[in-house]
Amino acid sequence: MATHQHPISDSSSATKQKKKRARLARPASVRGKFLWSYALMVASLHLAALLVFLPWLFSWTGLIALLVGIHVYGQGITLCYHRLLTHHSFKTHKWFERLWVVISLCSMQDTPARWVANHRFHHSHSDDQPDPHSPLVSFFWSHVGWLFYRNDEIHNASMLQKHARDILHDPFYMKLEKTPLAYFIYLAHAVLYFLVGLTIGWTVNGSLLAGTQFGLSLLVWGVLVRTVVVWHITWSVNSLTHLFGYRNYETNEGSRNNWFVALISFGEGWHNNHHYDQVAATSQHRWWEIDIIYYEVKLLEKLGLVYDIVPPKHIRDARRAKP
Repeated sequence: MATHQHPISDSSSATKQKKKRARLARPASVRGKFLWSYALMVASLHLAALLVFLPWLFSWTGLIALLVGIHVYGQGITLCYHRLLTHHSFKTHKWFERLWVVISLCSMQDTPARWVANHRFHHSHSDDQPDPHSPLVSFFWSHVGWLFYRNDEIHNASMLQKHARDILHDPFYMKLEKTPLAYFIYLAHAVLYFLVGLTIGWTVNGSLLAGTQFGLSLLVWGVLVRTVVVWHITWSVNSLTHLFGYRNYETNEGSRNNWFVALISFGEGWHNNHHYDQVAATSQHRWWEIDIIYYEVKLLEKLGLVYDIVPPKHIRDARRAKP
């Protein structure tokens, strides 16, 4: 899939990039309040994921659950939260959208309204000081550190109303903001993994111990490790793709196309392409910039589950130019 390129000039672009690559202070709205409860939750889940190194908890089924889960639950963030809810890159039926939101909540990456609002705010101020997670503050800050400090600019109701009003119009998403339902969904899916494994292991091997072992294997590999891995894949889009890679377009921030992040995120790593054309359903602007997410959106269209897919900018421009 080719698009009309906007190559970066040597002179003006170099000046812009030098300016944009200068170090930034933390957002002025970050006043130093450390969110201990959130930081302890993130640290605890990382520590719990280390159980993966216990040989007793290994199973090939658990490993398969991890690999499949990285893709399925990761798509909950990339396909649903990002391309569907944030940028409206395609449309779908409400029941199917909510199903994907439930899948997204199983990645423990915040409610739909908060995720969407933060990401839209990022696009409005990308790599300027108000940006919640610019790596121009530091790599650690953009990757995870920004999550551990209260940011008055984004941790308030007016932020949600301004940047995610369309999301809050849905009563289900509003309920997620007003109740702890999102946390219960995550816990319920973790318990379900364990109970399914317990039942299968007990039935097949005829002992409670074997059932417990298999249930814990699915829990550790399929939930705990998968959650941590998907976290770091998502966080890498904030950090690595604003530091390392190449640029197809002159944009007013430091976004990069990063093949490694594109590989592990199934297409989100072509980040400069995305910043240039945020609303398009695809980030694939050259034939070798493979965007698995877009291919899956097209498959869902064939199945009648999505529609009104937004094409790349050069196609939209050509359509508008027709008499």
